[in-house]
Amino acid sequence: MSGFVEKPEPVQVPGLTHLHTGKVRDLYRNEAGDLVMVASDRLSAYDWVLPTEIPDKGRVLTKLSLWWFDKLADLAPNHVISTELPAGAPADWEGRTLICKSLDMVPVECVARGYLTGSGLLEYDESRTVCGLALPEGLTDGSELPAPIFTPATKAAVGDHDENVSYEEVARQVGAETAALLRQTTLAVYSRARDIARERGIILADTKFEFGFDGETLVLADEVLTPDSSRFWPAAEWEPGRAQPSYDKQIVRNWLTSPASGWDRKSEQPPPALPQEVVEKTRAKYIEAYELLTGLSWS
Repeated sequence: MSGFVEKPEPVQVPGLTHLHTGKVRDLYRNEAGDLVMVASDRLSAYDWVLPTEIPDKGRVLTKLSLWWFDKLADLAPNHVISTELPAGAPADWEGRTLICKSLDMVPVECVARGYLTGSGLLEYDESRTVCGLALPEGLTDGSELPAPIFTPATKAAVGDHDENVSYEEVARQVGAETAALLRQTTLAVYSRARDIARERGIILADTKFEFGFDGETLVLADEVLTPDSSRFWPAAEWEPGRAQPSYDKQIVRNWLTSPASGWDRKSEQPPPALPQEVVEKTRAKYIEAYELLTGLSWS
């Protein structure tokens, strides 16, 4: 059992139709047929959407995505139409709302990896492959790969794991031409972002993108290159052979699996509320990532 500890009721706004409540984002459609995407302060860990929110998290994700969309515009158009707040929307939506094109979404998480960790490391330890791609011997947790690789995954419902799949499976699902375009664009966007992050002292270990089609055009959608969708590591502390410190919710994961939380991950019980200290440290990490990557001050 997993999913929402406490699923929120959607906010009702005149002229907007609620479509979906995701782990972090709430999705609406306006009367013009555009999508209205609202990034909440919710946080998920171990397939649970936790009962405690991280203040400003949704605004960090939105502002950082907009910054990256601008940096990547020549490689892939994006779905953003406007950041204007819809009429009648609550004031709290300010800074966390995007009006977006309605796309024909590709049912694949497009993951790029430049370093070995996470589920890729687990597969590598068993078979020396990641998503069926052969890798050299001698790699360890945090090793840089010889070249970035495209390791797609299936999109999972709230409470379920994304499942890594082979490139051949993606081609079977969406067609060879689309699969090739997804791989090419994913690796191009990752490489650009990796280089930008590296200039700022940050390693972009891996990231996932979502794409959709606007007619015949492949469009970058959802969020992009945030601490929720990417692993960012401080370059000065990079040391293969161990888990790397990161700019994300690792603080939360560490607390949940510590004796202090009293929670058994293997049980069917939902995780507990986060203590204020963990909330504040997590918020600070998200803001630190934003400021380091963009060079802009949050306040």
